[in-house]
Amino acid sequence: MLTSIVFRSLRGYRPRWIRADVVAGLTVWAVLVPESLAYASIAGVSPVVGLYAAPAALILYAAFGSSRHLVVGPMSATAALSAATVAGLGQRDADPAQLTVALALVTGVVAVLAGLLRLGFLAGFISEPVLKGFIVGLALTIIAGQLPKLFGVEGGEGNFFEKLWHLVTELGETNGWTLGVGLASLAVVLAMQRYVPLLPASLVAVAAGVVAVVVLGLEDKGVEVVGNIDGGLPAFGLPDVGASDYLALVAGAVGITLVGFAEGLGAAKTYASRAGYDITPDRELIGLGAANLGAGLSSGMVVNGSLSKTAVNGGAGARTQVSGLVVAGLTVVTLLFLTGLFEQLPEATLGAVVIAAVIELVDVRSLTGLYRVWTRRLGSIYGIAARADFTAAIAALVGVLLFDTLPGLFIGIAVSMLLLLYRTSRPNLAVLGRSGGVWADRARHPDASTEPGIVVVRVESGLFFANADRVREQVRALVARHPVRVVVLDAETVPFVDVTAARMLADLSRDLSRDGVTLVIARDVGQVRDLLHQADPGSGTTQVFRTVGDAVDAAREHRIS
Repeated sequence: MLTSIVFRSLRGYRPRWIRADVVAGLTVWAVLVPESLAYASIAGVSPVVGLYAAPAALILYAAFGSSRHLVVGPMSATAALSAATVAGLGQRDADPAQLTVALALVTGVVAVLAGLLRLGFLAGFISEPVLKGFIVGLALTIIAGQLPKLFGVEGGEGNFFEKLWHLVTELGETNGWTLGVGLASLAVVLAMQRYVPLLPASLVAVAAGVVAVVVLGLEDKGVEVVGNIDGGLPAFGLPDVGASDYLALVAGAVGITLVGFAEGLGAAKTYASRAGYDITPDRELIGLGAANLGAGLSSGMVVNGSLSKTAVNGGAGARTQVSGLVVAGLTVVTLLFLTGLFEQLPEATLGAVVIAAVIELVDVRSLTGLYRVWTRRLGSIYGIAARADFTAAIAALVGVLLFDTLPGLFIGIAVSMLLLLYRTSRPNLAVLGRSGGVWADRARHPDASTEPGIVVVRVESGLFFANADRVREQVRALVARHPVRVVVLDAETVPFVDVTAARMLADLSRDLSRDGVTLVIARDVGQVRDLLHQADPGSGTTQVFRTVGDAVDAAREHRIS
């Protein structure tokens, strides 16, 4: 059957689900249309390009994705990345709008290849704090870029601070009618989102803005409108760009794939867990890639999974991707018959819709939460982890504000990787004591009892070349501070060990023995002992015990040689 290869979310479809899927589709369409117009303006292209992207993207994601609820379409983060990528190419012969379409195609190819190569695990390399800092910085940058529309002044170029300063210098040229329309539109959207969340706030604001322009003649009073929008279906095929342009877009496409995949996967997993089915990361990459290929071949822009629209979809009762197919059909109807209605849409209203959509992404609470964890007096390993998370988030945030979107993302990832290496090179060496019949970290259980002359330690990490010397120094420092004759290494929490670390343990055993101290291993997982013997055949004298208790009992009874 077709559903064994594509449209897997439609397996076992039941007729009684059709009503819920159609209602959900209508609800999502009411949100997607105005937001797609707005996000296209973030990408720096005609608003209708956002609508061009939606139908094919929705159909192809439904065919190849693994989520029954995820809604794909233009989004603020990837739209901003698209604008930054195209702008970063400098002066080229190709039209920026054509480059935007080409970027969607390159993003699609990158995502499909990543899915076929089973690289879904790479999304884990963008940690949640890095993604949070990046999204906050991106949202602030988008808001700074949209504020001039609310005031009816020219927007500036550059980073967040340069755009904000340019706005300040232009405030004297503010158009009062434009500011009134923009603030009123923003107030409508925010108020409806808070007090009547079931209604499509963005669509209501857009409709009100269009009516205000027509009834009050606002265009004659200096209020800028979207203007002519080509009706009908988009042109299908490849954009008019050269091979060198495609190659120049690859770096930006990789960044868009990472961000779009991370955001979409999070939304897909959230609703899959609620509905009781599984998400396949690699298939999600293929679905994301297929959606972008469809968007690009339809003269559209980059797309990705949307948490907000997926929430609307799930909240409206969607059961399968039939709701996405309904949205695709309604968007085609919009392109054929309704685009003329949006020609009188005020730019200020469009800017207000964008600001309202991204303002909730300025999640200061999460950043302050990371800061509070950082400032608490935790144990060394926990303190290092908290500091690393907060530092990575701030690095991504500041990177976006100062250096633009893509550099900010890669700065955050680079800092996260460096801090990860730092953390793994400094594992926590816990000194254990007996508490209630178990061996616990004395830093957290100071009442845990110990045996005179016996120290039990646990390395809370794998042992490998990056941390072997650090562990050796920690153990020797511990022995130097206390009168010790036996060191028991609890190996249960050592998931892996490499040759360098195995040789380190052999050297440490010999070093300690010269000082009259014996090193023994408890709860050995097998790999430690095997590598010890392979790396240093002379290490066979290191004794291994089944449990920490057995090792301590043998040491107390002087049964350790």
